[in-house]
Amino acid sequence: MISARLEPGGTVLLVAPVRGLVREAAEALSAIAEFAPTAIGVGASVEEVQGLFEFFVRSEGDPVVPLTPNETSEVRGLVRFGEATVPNPAVVETLRFAEGHALPVEGLDPSDETSASLFTEHIGYFELVRRTVAERRVARSPPAPSSADEFALAWERQVASGKGSQELALARDAHFAAGARRLAGRGGRVALLVDRERFDRVRALLAAPPSAA
Repeated sequence: MISARLEPGGTVLLVAPVRGLVREAAEALSAIAEFAPTAIGVGASVEEVQGLFEFFVRSEGDPVVPLTPNETSEVRGLVRFGEATVPNPAVVETLRFAEGHALPVEGLDPSDETSASLFTEHIGYFELVRRTVAERRVARSPPAPSSADEFALAWERQVASGKGSQELALARDAHFAAGARRLAGRGGRVALLVDRERFDRVRALLAAPPSAA
């Protein structure tokens, strides 16, 4: 897990655990609890947050969730570094923490509708073919670095290294950063949670002037 204090006086905490890894989720939650935020923003859409609250945080039993081949391969690659689960335990546990402490929490990623529009805007036919081939390749042979941190970064490079994919990732992170700015603008202490591979982009966007971001 990686984290950083942002804004004057460190009033914003950006936390980025490796997606799916249970021990990293525990470290992220510990960092958030120690920070004692007054509000939380997570790298998920409003619809995703609503679904996780309904089916995982407020439900007595976890539903059976079918995994895509890509998700299955990612989990298999991660278990070399510890227990791994889907959906992302860092997000689920953060929502549970917010619920237990009566903290406002927002999904700051684009909505499902906006995400679809961004995908259409940035991913053309050839980029779509390239992504599909890359996802199948990495599903058959996941990266095998020496740490979970390197695994997350290597996975992102193999699947989303094309120009269109990079532009899509930046557009999503710019949307997240804009929402984070609004959340921080209300005052108090804000904790932000994103996947490890998004940390550098989100941190740079939040450090830039709003117009530049």
